[in-house]
Amino acid sequence: MSQDGAHGRYAGRALAGGRYQLRDLLGEGGMASVHLAYDAVLDRQVAIKTLHTELGREQAFRERFRREAQAVAKLTHTNIVSVFDTGEDDVDGMTTPYIVMEYVEGRPLGSVLDEDLRQFGAMPADKALKVTADVLAALEISHEMGLVHRDIKPGNVMMTKRGVVKVMDFGIARAMQSGVTSMTQTGMVVGTPQYLSPEQALGRGVDARSDLYSVGIMLFQLVTGRLPFDADSPLAIAYAHVQEEPVAPSSINRALPPAVDALVARALKKNPNERFPTAVAMRDECLRVAASFQAAPPSIVPGAPTQSGSGVGSAVFPPVGQGTPPAGAVQTPYQPHTPAPNPYGTPQPSTPAPSYGYPQQGGYQAPASYGAQQPTYNLTPQQHPAPASSGGGGKGNRPVIIGSVLVAVVAVGALIAALMANAGGDDDKGGGSGGSASASATASHASGYRGPDTSKTIDASECSEPEESYNDPSKIRVPSFKFKYVKSVKECFQAAGWTWKVTPVDENTYGDGTVMDQFPSAGTDVDPKSMPQIELKVSTGNPAS
Repeated sequence: MSQDGAHGRYAGRALAGGRYQLRDLLGEGGMASVHLAYDAVLDRQVAIKTLHTELGREQAFRERFRREAQAVAKLTHTNIVSVFDTGEDDVDGMTTPYIVMEYVEGRPLGSVLDEDLRQFGAMPADKALKVTADVLAALEISHEMGLVHRDIKPGNVMMTKRGVVKVMDFGIARAMQSGVTSMTQTGMVVGTPQYLSPEQALGRGVDARSDLYSVGIMLFQLVTGRLPFDADSPLAIAYAHVQEEPVAPSSINRALPPAVDALVARALKKNPNERFPTAVAMRDECLRVAASFQAAPPSIVPGAPTQSGSGVGSAVFPPVGQGTPPAGAVQTPYQPHTPAPNPYGTPQPSTPAPSYGYPQQGGYQAPASYGAQQPTYNLTPQQHPAPASSGGGGKGNRPVIIGSVLVAVVAVGALIAALMANAGGDDDKGGGSGGSASASATASHASGYRGPDTSKTIDASECSEPEESYNDPSKIRVPSFKFKYVKSVKECFQAAGWTWKVTPVDENTYGDGTVMDQFPSAGTDVDPKSMPQIELKVSTGNPAS
């Protein structure tokens, strides 16, 4: 590839005062480019990832980027790509953060899979299980340090010429999602939809078991040559992760034994409590299964189906003029409505969402990844034009969502919250302070009223243990309360001893009790010794007049 081509935008440049000389472009995505480079100080080849987004202009992001890179640099393991250095430099007049990594002479796992697809139709099961076990060995180390990858996929796994598996790209999407304004204002969502766990798709907090779900998706892809969930839009894929059950891998590859089906099925459980508890446990099972059967070449069933999430477009964006049914018409595993029983068979809390019991370690409870190939989506209704009829078939168009428009939006709220981020207007209907009731406690329910979504909660630790300011360690950053259920927000305030004021706002998009806006805004630096009163605009669930 020419260094002067459109994709080699930084090739031939130097960073860090000339220490790192960029050479061939190794890969590029919407967020970053990776170049082979020469380290003139240590006389060695390295790989350098440069971020080429608007985020580089923001000091808050650059500081978070630096902290995440420092945390990842502490990971040392045979199956992890080492991080050597991080910094920022001026490229074409733009401040560009970069990370210096170990140069792996090899190719991405996706390329290895492509070769196996051409030769066998899928990756042989014994090989796929060994690769998966090595990925899990890398995750075992990161999880012990409290680092969750959040973007496990073939593109973020390298294989050296000697067949050694190397996992890369820990940490940066956490920096991208840390509340910097260019992300939150444009409604961009960083991630790879095909590998998202259901809790990621729903915008919930994640722990190590989210990575294990993504590993399960990857293993399914390796042994079948297909993804369990795929569709034309990120929204439809996210819907499938939340709602659809994957087919058994052996229904696509007849050479797979039942043990592989069972392993994948457990990894892809919607409820994190039902997955493998740790990377160690899943790795042990991969090695046990690999040793339990005699290897056989893949036997792919032509035209075997997978789930697609088809039909979600008509459910979320119905034909013009179609009515909206009352709120609560949809029941999803992640959207319980009292008194419906919890599908997982455990009591459904009315206060902050469960942590699923996984031990959270250190200061990095849910870091994300920074894949060069990681796409960014700005989801708007125009990307999903309404079909002629909302009752069309398709495996993903389950009856449970027929006739409901906006509850389905809530079910994948993390991916489409930007659709109506500022809904609610500025009408001041009055409100309470201190321990007042919900914004609509005294309001009557108008026609079109939408009830509360109590599943969107904030953990009390967000207030009692807030992030410190990037610029002044004596100050803290105000958490984001937008689109959270007001009861959990008040419990967060109470845990920290903060005061608040609630102003009701008529809107029926997100439902009664949903925080629509806040002041001070998320990310504002404040002095905890003189904490200001937090002002919230909270939905009444009634349509705007």
